[in-house]
Amino acid sequence: MIFTTKAMSSFQGRRGFLLGCATSIALISTPALAFSTSKAKALIGDAVNDINAIINSGKPEATMLIKFENVFRDYADVPRIAQLVLGPPSRTASNSQKSAFAKAFQTYLSRKYGRRFREFIGGRVEVNGAKAIKSYYEVTTTAHLQGEAPFSVVFVVADANGRFIDMKIEGISLIKAERAEIGAMLDKRHGDLDRMIADLKTMG
Repeated sequence: MIFTTKAMSSFQGRRGFLLGCATSIALISTPALAFSTSKAKALIGDAVNDINAIINSGKPEATMLIKFENVFRDYADVPRIAQLVLGPPSRTASNSQKSAFAKAFQTYLSRKYGRRFREFIGGRVEVNGAKAIKSYYEVTTTAHLQGEAPFSVVFVVADANGRFIDMKIEGISLIKAERAEIGAMLDKRHGDLDRMIADLKTMG
């Protein structure tokens, strides 16, 4: 999928507020949902409350980054997100490489998005509702930032483990956007996954 410059600019400016605050991804169907719509909504509600508290805590940036990474770790399926972002190279990566990439990617995203927090002090995210779609749930929220019109953010929660695996900001998937960026990083390193993992640890 090709994003327009305008769409990517909008996504880049807003996604940092939400990661810890992640769609069209392939998921395995199950005959019956093991999780529930109310639990999915509650999960994102808890994540949003933690994100709102961090943003408006007045804590130093270093402290906020640590807390943001904790939110990502606690509410997201980091290994699954990392696998989807890495894409085809994940099929040939060793288990140790997959684990190392997931950890480095988690820290990378936390730093990358967390450093945008100060731009959104005073903002908030509100949970609106949730619906079941095959083997996952979409939890709709509205982000309110100072000086901007409210905009929609949809969290995708997996039924299999009750953690969020993606989020869509005005229709743009975080996983798809990050997959393009990670792919470009890997290309620059001539497909050397270990080198990219090492570099990710110092980025963001």
